Amino acid sequence: MATTREDEKHMKIALGLARRGLGMVAPNPAVGCVIVKDNLIVGQGFTQRGGRPHAETVALAQAGDRALGATAYVTLEPCSHTGHTGPCAQALITAGISRAVCATGDPDPRVSGRGFDMLRAAGIRVDVGAGQVEAARINAGFFLKVREGRPLFTLKMASSMDGRIALANGESKWITGPEARACGHLLRAQHDAILIGVGTALADDPALDCRLPGLEDRSPTRIVLDRRLRISADSTLVETARNIPTLVLCQSADAQKQQRLESAGVEVMQLNDLSDMMSVATALGERGLTRVLVEGGGQVHASFLKSGLADRVEHFTAPKLIGGDGKAMTADLGLASLGDALHLTCKSIRPLGADMLASYEKPE
Repeated sequence: MATTREDEKHMKIALGLARRGLGMVAPNPAVGCVIVKDNLIVGQGFTQRGGRPHAETVALAQAGDRALGATAYVTLEPCSHTGHTGPCAQALITAGISRAVCATGDPDPRVSGRGFDMLRAAGIRVDVGAGQVEAARINAGFFLKVREGRPLFTLKMASSMDGRIALANGESKWITGPEARACGHLLRAQHDAILIGVGTALADDPALDCRLPGLEDRSPTRIVLDRRLRISADSTLVETARNIPTLVLCQSADAQKQQRLESAGVEVMQLNDLSDMMSVATALGERGLTRVLVEGGGQVHASFLKSGLADRVEHFTAPKLIGGDGKAMTADLGLASLGDALHLTCKSIRPLGADMLASYEKPE
């Protein structure tokens, strides 16, 4: 049965709920669920912090007996396996829903089609496809982790019109205005982790937290690429490591320095080759991360661009000109011709106060 205009309306609500889980449900997907009976919403929910309870469980608890004979709108195929909780497909069956409208399937091999099969075997009509494009976009990071073993990487860049992120003397506060900075903090809240290079950590001593009112508890894991473990033990990142998870990736480490950092609450992980960005990506995927916001600096951005791991770019542009002696947004990419340049697809452009935000994605 084809989905209807009403289906699209209710799925849009479910997708909005799913987005609320971004940045706090890893390694699970961000899912939204709406229970509708007689064209009235009787239950709704989204996957909670840490990945449970799942969206369907929350929505069914709210619906109660009203779920009998209702339609469930779910942004991802209901799980069919028992993990920390029972299968959501079975919960929907037990509640007595008569129809399930699902946006897209789940590529996790433990689910992949089995959730739909369970529902159909129980006599529940299943329709798939309403809101599919947006559902896949919301969980692109989860899908990448399942299929490629790595998270989705979004490069966040804030520059002048001529692509500069700082003056020649290093001054960079503030290139963009308060609206753009607030949007940047929202991006932090929607990601599992923020990644920077040690150069940025040493130069700026950032906190890398989320300071939006009401979202202060959504600060993601902070990650620093630090080949020789140069980060200062007195830095803000280290001093706040017991409050916000902090991971330093290095190649070699002085044992005494590593012990000092770890005693402050920092996790130190050694990799064989920190210049191998795919190894970095795999290590982060193995930790369950699905969405990582790369905040720089220019060398780190260039490394992700050259390795083909820059899945999305959020570029904030201020109406300022700094000049050729300013610090570039990215380091050299080593291109031999324009044909070798990375081509991105612009998805949207919108004003933020005096600044502009252009959102790009890597072509499929």
